[in-house]
Amino acid sequence: MTLRDWLDIWYKEYCVHIKASSKDNYDKQIRLYIVPALGGTRLCNLQIHHIQTFINDLSRGKYSESPLSPKSVRSAHGVLHSALKQATKLGYLVKNPSDDCKLPRVERKVLTPMKDADIAAFLKAIEGHPNGCAMVIDLFTGLRKSELVGLTWDCVDFKAGSIHVYRQLQVLHGEYSFQPLKNDKDRTLFPAEYVMNMLKKHRQHQLEVQVKAGEFWNNPDNFIFTNEVGRHILHQTIYKQFIRIADNIGIPQMRFHDLRHSFAVASLKHGDDVKTVQENLGHATAAFTLDVYGHATDEMKRASGKRMDAAILQITNTAV
Repeated sequence: MTLRDWLDIWYKEYCVHIKASSKDNYDKQIRLYIVPALGGTRLCNLQIHHIQTFINDLSRGKYSESPLSPKSVRSAHGVLHSALKQATKLGYLVKNPSDDCKLPRVERKVLTPMKDADIAAFLKAIEGHPNGCAMVIDLFTGLRKSELVGLTWDCVDFKAGSIHVYRQLQVLHGEYSFQPLKNDKDRTLFPAEYVMNMLKKHRQHQLEVQVKAGEFWNNPDNFIFTNEVGRHILHQTIYKQFIRIADNIGIPQMRFHDLRHSFAVASLKHGDDVKTVQENLGHATAAFTLDVYGHATDEMKRASGKRMDAAILQITNTAV
């Protein structure tokens, strides 16, 4: 049995219950990289040096137009490792040959959250913009882009002042569809009153747009953020719009995802505990939040030191 044969069996029989987004990634890694490189090798003959060469070739761009990033190389290795792990459990292999491969190191990107002056300039720049409300909501809630685009009005409880995030809208095989959240865990946000008031105004505006569109209005899923005929906004559309605005106000290095980072850093700086920030962002653990936003907590520690200085000074003065 060749590796190609085994991957076909593994994908069909052992990947049935994984999330659609993960399965889509598995298919991509197998089809574009693993099969072209190793598919014809007999499973029983697969050795560590075959897989190490494959990893190195991915980093050199042998199977793509340009070298893959360390994260993408690790993703391809992860799929292959999972398939070979199952083959080992079933006795097709004595040992998983992908266990001891040396993988490229993933360097964490430097976060570039907005400064207060940037936020002020940004809010002014998006006044009247068709998707300005969506960008502001993202900035002050930290939603992932797919979560933001997938918000529907049933998520919003104006009476409770809350937003329930329970799914995301993703592109799979070229089509948009609702998918579970990244960590399969719903969360309820209680954003600033500013956010809820903006959503109320947006709701009224959307009703006016719906009346104007008349019979052309098409929003059966009740999306919050839509175009002029009720269709949900596209990932690429809002991404490009944000990039254009960021460039116009002098922060061209910003990515759309930095709106999420800006919310997280602002939350920590203004006193939210790490556990609250973790739950608002939908991170799996508080440890992950600390790892990503350690630089922000360092500033909090310095502020804590200054407060302690003041406390010590007060105590010592009282003692005298």
